[in-house]
Amino acid sequence: MSNSISHGDPCALLTKRALLIINPVSGRRFVNRSVAKIVRRLMDEGYLVTTAITGAHGDATAFARELGPFDLIVCAGGDGTLHETVGGLLESGNSVPVGYIPCGSTNDFAVTHGLPVLIPEAIERAVIGSVRNFDVGRFGSSHFLNTAAFGAFSWMAYTTDQTRKNMLGLTAYVLDAAKELPRLKPRFMHVEVDGEVYEDDYLVGAVCNCTSVLGIVELPEGYADTCDGMLEVFLIRFPRNLAELESIVRSLVFGSFSSPMITLKKGRSITVSCDEPCIWSLDGESSGEITKAEISAVPGFLQMKI
Repeated sequence: MSNSISHGDPCALLTKRALLIINPVSGRRFVNRSVAKIVRRLMDEGYLVTTAITGAHGDATAFARELGPFDLIVCAGGDGTLHETVGGLLESGNSVPVGYIPCGSTNDFAVTHGLPVLIPEAIERAVIGSVRNFDVGRFGSSHFLNTAAFGAFSWMAYTTDQTRKNMLGLTAYVLDAAKELPRLKPRFMHVEVDGEVYEDDYLVGAVCNCTSVLGIVELPEGYADTCDGMLEVFLIRFPRNLAELESIVRSLVFGSFSSPMITLKKGRSITVSCDEPCIWSLDGESSGEITKAEISAVPGFLQMKI
C-alpha cells in the first residue's frame, strides 16, 4: 500500500484518475456498504476518484464511453454491469485497465477467470492487481465477454435433480432431456468457421471465449485460451431419437465431446445465418431477433486487473 494521504496536502498525491462505476442494485446490494472503502483504497494508491452510479440499462456503457480519459476503471456490479462497461470502452476505442468487484447473482466472469468474489479481496485485486489482457468477442455492432449463444438451454445437465443423478447416473440426464425434447424446435443454421462450412438442424449453438460452454460444461483442458485471438465454436445437432439424445448427453456428462452430434471448433471469423430470425444471448442478455451474425475476436482488448 502506498503512503496515506491524510497528512500534508492530500490533493498533491492524487496524480492519477480513476472512474468507479457502481450498480447499487446488483445481487444483494452488498456493494453499497463498501463504497467508502473502495474510494478510500483508490485514493491511498494515488487516484482522484470519479464515482458514477448506474440507474438504468446502458448507464455503465455511457459512463465508460464519455467520462474519460482515466488511468483505471473499477466496475462494481454483476456480469451485466461489466458487460456494459467494456462496451463503453469498445465504443470509445479506449483500452484502459479495468478492475472488477463482482457483486452480482452469479458472477460468471469472475468464476471463469479465477477472480475473487469476496468484496474485500476483490477491492485489493481491482486496485493493485497485475494487468492481464483478454480477448473480447465482437458480435456485429455489439460484443460479449463469455458467450454468444442461440437455441435451447433448459435441458442441460445442471437442471437435473441431484438425488436422481445419485440414483440413476447418466440415465437421469437422458430421462430429463427426453422430457424436454418434444417442446424443443430445431433450427437450420449455416455456420462458417474460418471458411469451413457446417449446415444442419441444431438444438443449441454457442461461440465462447471462456473455458466452459454455457457456463456448465468444461472444455477439454488446454483447449480454450482467452487471449489467443480465437473463439471456440460449439454446436449440437438436433436429436431425432433417443439414441442420438443419449449420445449427446453422454458426451457432455463425461466431457469427451466425442459424439458425432457435437461439433467443437476454434476460429477467428465466424458467420452464423438462418432463414428465420433467431434470438441470441450475449452474456445472458438478448441480442434481439437477427438472421445473420458476424462474430470475431478483438484480440487482447480487455486489460483486466487480476
